[in-house]
Amino acid sequence: MNIWNEIQNEVKLRIEAEPSLAPYLNQLILSQDNLINSVAAVLASKLNSDALSSDKIREFILDVYYDCDHIEEDLINDIVFFKDHDPACKYFSTPILFYKGFQGLATYRAAHCLWNNDRHTMALFFQNRASEIFGVDIHPAAEIKGGVMIDHATGVVIGETSKIDENVSIYQGVTLGGKGFELGDRHPKIKSGVSIFASSTVLGNITIGKNAKVAAGSLVLKDVEAETTVAGIPAKKL
Repeated sequence: MNIWNEIQNEVKLRIEAEPSLAPYLNQLILSQDNLINSVAAVLASKLNSDALSSDKIREFILDVYYDCDHIEEDLINDIVFFKDHDPACKYFSTPILFYKGFQGLATYRAAHCLWNNDRHTMALFFQNRASEIFGVDIHPAAEIKGGVMIDHATGVVIGETSKIDENVSIYQGVTLGGKGFELGDRHPKIKSGVSIFASSTVLGNITIGKNAKVAAGSLVLKDVEAETTVAGIPAKKL
């Protein structure tokens, strides 16, 4: 399946249904050459500010996207994971156009590349703008593999030394944080297949094992074994 072709075909149908949105959808999707250009156009339309215009932001994001390995693959995996795991997501084009969780994650992916190339000030600028616009605060040094869903996004915080594997679902209000005064490696490690439900807090350099689930509103302070569910304050195995 060619995801970019699918997205373009979906958007043509959206325009038929809502002709008044044709200029907007044409600008962000149909006039673009590929997925990377389209995502950059969407982010530029959202992240512009007095500091940097939409054109300048688009230029920065495109330079970064084309300079870093695996960006397109990661974006595709994010989109597919959203569509496969969010029952409300009926189309591949929906996360790109309308989901601030995907948009915040796509901004992080640019910021992460900047951070890894010692452009820390610009990386932090994008982190700050994503926090202001999308309500998701991901430190650009965090390591997040492709194929991650941040659903609804509002209030999500992911700390500097966090590591998140593929096929992970994170819901609104989740914090992956430190315990206060540690230095160095101090944030959670989230293995593949994990689901962390709304308003949960996971603190410290601990591991949430493969395919584990963290119930909504939990406070996790210790490692969670693979294939288990934890809940409560503090979280305990169910």
